Amino acid sequence: MAQEQDSREAAGLAILAKLGWGENEGVRELDEDLWRIITETNFGTIWSRPGLSLRERELICLSVLIAIGAQGVALHFKHAHALGFTPEELKEIILQVIPYAGLPKGLQAMAILKRTQAGEEPKL
Repeated sequence: MAQEQDSREAAGLAILAKLGWGENEGVRELDEDLWRIITETNFGTIWSRPGLSLRERELICLSVLIAIGAQGVALHFKHAHALGFTPEELKEIILQVIPYAGLPKGLQAMAILKRTQAGEEPKL
């Protein structure tokens, strides 16, 4: 079991590195157990699966985070360039989500994107 956890953690850390997130230190500082769950399960198990590219997974993740109005979208906006997303593409993702999630979610996401592009550090 411990070896399997270590393997998932290593896979998760590899994904985080490819995303340009380092070791997701902000979450680790928030809570070590939460960091381990996110690293092993979300990134080490889900994001590591074959079938979709990291860019496709990020596109889905951005869309869902915008649609639910999650503040965490800022972290994804900040590092999306590591997967080749341009500022124009990020704007288009927001605009594409508006008819399905609503204008308030789009306004919120656009404000977060602009703050992130201006250098404001994302909040968890």
